[in-house]
Parts: sequence; structure tokens; C-alpha cells
Amino acid sequence: MTSTEVDHLVVAAASLEQGVAWCEVTLGITPGPGGKHPLMGTHNRVFSIASTAFPSAYFEIIAIDPEAPPPPRRRWFGLDDPTLQQRIAHAPRLVHLVARSRMLNMHRGGLVNVGIDPGLPLAMSRNTLQGHLAWQVLVREDGALQLGGALPTLIQWDGTHPTEHMANSGVELRELQLGGLPPPVRQLLALQGVAHAPAPALRAVLSTPLGDVTLETA
Repeated sequence: MTSTEVDHLVVAAASLEQGVAWCEVTLGITPGPGGKHPLMGTHNRVFSIASTAFPSAYFEIIAIDPEAPPPPRRRWFGLDDPTLQQRIAHAPRLVHLVARSRMLNMHRGGLVNVGIDPGLPLAMSRNTLQGHLAWQVLVREDGALQLGGALPTLIQWDGTHPTEHMANSGVELRELQLGGLPPPVRQLLALQGVAHAPAPALRAVLSTPLGDVTLETA
């Protein structure tokens, strides 16, 4: 399959405690357990937002792990950016979209051919209570997000996908709009279920126990 799919939404928080409190107030649920990413010095909480339009989609609240040593590289999703750190000091923010690929090397080569460097594949894994998770993800050494943050980070799972063991959270992703992708990149990624707009911004509409909630990056 040459198309990509919505894998997960990324919300950055100043701490996981702040992220959990924000999730309970904003979305009406307590996020599920997550894990640690030693290579990046981060940790997360996750929960399913799968829907008919976006099967196997989930929601990630991520923060710098205060117990982890400084990583040997820049952290992903711009978490080392002082401007982002200032913004999330007061409240977590939707910052990014991760898209699932089944042909990661092909998609990476296509981006390079149109002048975009999404980074090299990193092989990562972690153990969970439900079993072992393994994946490859494209991350630049400088941690920078491309196209003003509009270019989704591409991931390819090896075997089990995390949503296979996630319970229904009561939250579903209903709509997703992504702006800022030039036509050649739209055609290359063929991102399923996503509406496109000219301005570089990400807008998600979620059905929650508190009603519909809209999150935006800008």
C-alpha cells in the first residue's frame, strides 16, 4: 500500500502530570498508561481515538522525562525548542501528526526526491504490560519538523500496533484537517481521511464524553 494513514496525534506537555490533568478537564477522560523513550529522554500516556474514519488512531500526551539523562540528540516533535517550552508551560498543546506507512523507505525516498529531508529511520522498541512494541520512525538529527510542522512524522510498526491492546476510551477522532502540504507531498503520502488546507496548521475534531472538542496547532 502506497497510501499512509493517521497513526496518532501528539500533544506536548510540560510534564505528564500536567498532561493528565489537562486531558481530564478538556476531554473528560483519564489517559491510559504509556512508557518511556530512552533514546529521546521522553515519556508518554496514550489512549485510543479510533473511529470508522480513522481506524487504529490513538492520542499521545508526551513530555520530557525528568528522570532520564539528557539524550545524545535533539528530542523529537520540537520538545527542546524554547518557544514550544514557553507555550506548554501554561497548558499542553496539540503539536503534530504521526502518519503510519507500510513502505517507509519508499515514502522517505519520495520526500527526498522533492527536496525534503525527513530524517533517517530510527529503530525503536519498548516493553509494555501487553507485550513488546517495535517500530521505525523518521526523525531528523536536529529534531526539526519540516514544512512548518505540517509534514507528518512517518512511522512503520513491526508487528503489533499499540491500539490492538487499548480499550475503548470514549473519545473518537471525527475530523482531521492538515494545512501546508504542497501537492507533490499530498500525492506521495495520500493520507487517508484527512482534509487539506493551504495554511500550515493541524485541526482535529474529537467526540468526547464532554461533547465535541476541537484542538488546533495554531
